[in-house]
Amino acid sequence: MITYSIKKTIAACSVCCCMTAAFTSCSDFLEEQVPQATLTQDEVKQPEYIDNVLTSAYAGLLSIEDMNASFSLWNYDTRSDDAYVGGSSFSDGEPFHRLEMGVGIDTGDWPFNSIWNKLYQYLSRVSLSLDVLASSDQENATIQQRTAEMRFLRAYGHFQLKRLFKKIPFVNKLNMTEDDYNNLSNTEYTNDEGWQQIINDLEAAYAVLPTVQAEKGRPTKAAAAAFLAKVYLYKAYRQDDASNNQVTSVNADDLQKVLDYTAANIYSGYGLEPDLHNNFRPEEQYENGKECLWAIQYSKNDGTTYGNLNFSNRLIVPCIPKVHDSGCDFYKPSHNLVNAYRTNSDGLPALDGSPVEDYTVGSAQTVDPRLFITVGVPGTPYMYNTGFMISETNAWSRSGGTYGYYVSLKQNVDPALTDSYLYLCDSQWATSMNRVVFRYADVLLMRAEALAQLGQTTEAIALVNQVRDRAATLATASVVSNYPNKYGIHFAVGKYNGSFSKDDAMKIIKMERRLELAMESERFFDLVRWGDAATVLNKFYSTESEKMNFLAGSQFTANKNEYLPIPKEQMAASNGHYTQNCGQW
Repeated sequence: MITYSIKKTIAACSVCCCMTAAFTSCSDFLEEQVPQATLTQDEVKQPEYIDNVLTSAYAGLLSIEDMNASFSLWNYDTRSDDAYVGGSSFSDGEPFHRLEMGVGIDTGDWPFNSIWNKLYQYLSRVSLSLDVLASSDQENATIQQRTAEMRFLRAYGHFQLKRLFKKIPFVNKLNMTEDDYNNLSNTEYTNDEGWQQIINDLEAAYAVLPTVQAEKGRPTKAAAAAFLAKVYLYKAYRQDDASNNQVTSVNADDLQKVLDYTAANIYSGYGLEPDLHNNFRPEEQYENGKECLWAIQYSKNDGTTYGNLNFSNRLIVPCIPKVHDSGCDFYKPSHNLVNAYRTNSDGLPALDGSPVEDYTVGSAQTVDPRLFITVGVPGTPYMYNTGFMISETNAWSRSGGTYGYYVSLKQNVDPALTDSYLYLCDSQWATSMNRVVFRYADVLLMRAEALAQLGQTTEAIALVNQVRDRAATLATASVVSNYPNKYGIHFAVGKYNGSFSKDDAMKIIKMERRLELAMESERFFDLVRWGDAATVLNKFYSTESEKMNFLAGSQFTANKNEYLPIPKEQMAASNGHYTQNCGQW
């Protein structure tokens, strides 16, 4: 049954028919669960009952993930130069610390098999839903639309897996048997063909999905377009040699598809929020706003023990004196990220990434206001609540300063909203705030990137400036607009003027993606997509380890560390059908 939360959106619930299952590894068959209601197999195929099956797939977006293997992949973005793993010490989530350092990684480390299993468990629910839909009336408009939704959800699962593991088995056929699962290969498709499998699902979804959904958790045509643009952008950066992860070329046809799916007419009614922070607020008047193309919907007060709350980000909550002194304090913004928001006399960032003295509140240095929407900096209030001023003290650091004193803001909620949008559940915090998966700013920057790669740099920079225009307005009309008067902060955001070569335009776009999307789990995957990971991260290690001693000895190994290894457990259970990623794991 679809239950409706306070937000009038799809809320997760247990499936009310006999078709949900768990897919714990590709060698295990989908086990049918005990029936929970009396709908017959024929009844459940009827349009009026079909959502009894599909709710299980939607529910998987909430109930299958957890704080240690979040579907947002924040845990795995800690390999980037944006963030440190954090926590209490090196032994707290130690395999993630090895990942962020790039050394000592073992294929049996639990973060690999955990996220693999959870994403395939999610895909199993989607697959079962598609099987039922395929046996229903194909001429019925409801069945067609629900099939499109499930193909969108299937694309989401495969996309997350492919970004993480590169070589993955695709669960993309109907009515798969136990033998089918036991004989799946993770090299059935080339890298390029793998991206195409995801695109096939999304293009089929795009052709059918409506422009508006009454229930906000369901994807729309614009959401499918944004997703298609993202996958085509990944596909454009070809990694054609199976023996390495090097980007061999950038495909013009794929870039043109990015332009097709970011055309302005597709996004009628969407735009940039006046305040960037609006995208990361839990109140009903802000969620599913005009910048949000698709979000995972969480809920409260829906009859369940805690509500269908967002538990996936609970490790990111910092220590908050007098509120949560033992906050887990993971996903810590890096010094490198904070310094990236510094601007010159023209209000522009340093594109060369040259080392600078660390930014501190009250200094004469100008900064981009987006810094304070993204990072809680000592000397400023946590979540804009002046009752909780962040300081460089152990009260604000679970590790005693080992990972610094910056905290992530985009996933967190003002402590003043406790018991209304923020809840203490099992000694840890959870919220009802949605997680935005695709937002309009990303669409603009994806289009800018495709244009720049195609040599249309003037048009590309105009889109970058559109994003920067919103950043500039934050200085005078936003949740941080009073920071200059209250905390001695100096804001400056300028536009890019003049003509730019393709290389220079790409430098601008790469920096703008970092500034706009920081701490949204995109940075590491962008670096890999561009082929920049080894260069950027090894430079980061060499400079950042001077401040953060725990990074000493870190090394990003090209043609290995771009992807996670296929988990040891999956290799052992694959009957020899899986091939390990390159890098001598």
